[in-house]
Amino acid sequence: MAAHEIRPEKPRGLWADAWRDLRRRPMFLASSAIIFVLLLMVAFPQLFTSADPNNAILANARQGPSADAWFGYDVQGRDIYARAIYGARASVAVGLLATLGTVLIGSVVGIIGGYYGGWLDNLLSRFSEIFLGLPFVLGAIVILTTFNQPGDIPSGTRVILQVVGSIAALSWPIAMRIMRSAAISAKQQDYVKAARALGATPSRIILRHMLPNCLAPVLVYATIALGGFIGAEATLSYLGLGLKYPVVSWGVMIADSRDYIETAPHLLLFPAGFLVVTVLAFVMLGDAVRDALDPKQK
Repeated sequence: MAAHEIRPEKPRGLWADAWRDLRRRPMFLASSAIIFVLLLMVAFPQLFTSADPNNAILANARQGPSADAWFGYDVQGRDIYARAIYGARASVAVGLLATLGTVLIGSVVGIIGGYYGGWLDNLLSRFSEIFLGLPFVLGAIVILTTFNQPGDIPSGTRVILQVVGSIAALSWPIAMRIMRSAAISAKQQDYVKAARALGATPSRIILRHMLPNCLAPVLVYATIALGGFIGAEATLSYLGLGLKYPVVSWGVMIADSRDYIETAPHLLLFPAGFLVVTVLAFVMLGDAVRDALDPKQK
């Protein structure tokens, strides 16, 4: 064997190949950089501002951007820049928890229905269509008003959990359909048939053989949905059904600015800008991951 002989490259798996492809995509790098900064804001907001987001000075109410307050002040004289930085925590927390709940519920129901098929699959599919047929805003209104009586002021943690639960309850059928389709395709593969012939239990087949090969499409959906769920929180807060004071979030800030859009547009523009950039970053990331995991793009 010659000393300079080139060794053949080892075959890469799906995830390793996707990671290699992602590192070459400018869209992935740009969106990852934005999300990295966003996560720093969530974990360490004091790195970006030393101002108290709840410190209200009425004399500064609705003042525009200045050297003292880069984004100006809101209707109660609170620093909008500080509130936008600290508001990332609640908005992203709602998006992450809602995505986690949606994917967990949808994946469990979808992979069980896809693997067993028959009457169980039909029952689960019809059950999911009940939630899928509900308009999102109308369904969220029904859920949130049911758990919050008029005049009731829930705590910050309680209202966050209610918003997360509402989003997950109305969104899991989409993840269920994606996982179900992947499971139906996976159970026809030879490795699943071989595991079944060797006497593997259904739970082992699902967890060890099918689940790792069904995660890719659900992961793509989760990445894109995360941005959408952050936007959904802002929508519910704007309607007065989502997060409320004393919780600081972009949706709460947008809701507080709705009566002053013409006289003080900076109250709306800055939190809305943070929201738009964040949603766009997760959508870009999801598109890049989808293209990297799609064999047709190879």
